[in-house]
Amino acid sequence: MREERDADLSVQDGSCSLEVVSQRASQTQRLGMALGALLQAGDLILLDGQLGAGKTTFTQGLAKGMNVTDVVNSPTFTLLKEYMGSSTVSQAQDQKNAAGAKLALYHFDLYRLDDPDEIIDLGFEDYFYGSGVCVVEWAGKADELWPVDRLYIHLSSVDETKRRLLFVATGARYCELLQQLQKNMYAITRS
Repeated sequence: MREERDADLSVQDGSCSLEVVSQRASQTQRLGMALGALLQAGDLILLDGQLGAGKTTFTQGLAKGMNVTDVVNSPTFTLLKEYMGSSTVSQAQDQKNAAGAKLALYHFDLYRLDDPDEIIDLGFEDYFYGSGVCVVEWAGKADELWPVDRLYIHLSSVDETKRRLLFVATGARYCELLQQLQKNMYAITRS
């Protein structure tokens, strides 16, 4: 992942950003895995980008990094799917969560959402402040509802296989998370 190694973290006014180019879907998944291994209860990951940009592919990797063994696919018709990580959590997760606790992944897809207030009407807001990790595809459909502190990732197609991922972290927790991800990217092997 040569482009990933050249990624520079930019810090500005309480937020930081990182731009990465993935050469293929498997690398996009590995980026998700690297991030998933760092997540803890209460984290909010917002994904945006056009159809086919790799949002679900990234989420599948994120789930693997959180030790979710279920098949992860887009919850387009249900808006939300819940997954539990296995009881074998990574050492970093074990230190940040209750000892031996399983970390839940709440996977939202807002593609079919017409009105952002539907999130509140359906009671989904409770998930965003709960004990699991929330990842939201098509997050731009509800921009006004998200807390200030979060990790926003915009995915875009460069060509048929390449994807550009722009990570924008707001708040101390998410800037630290992005800094750790950048450090861990050096360990991601080429395929």
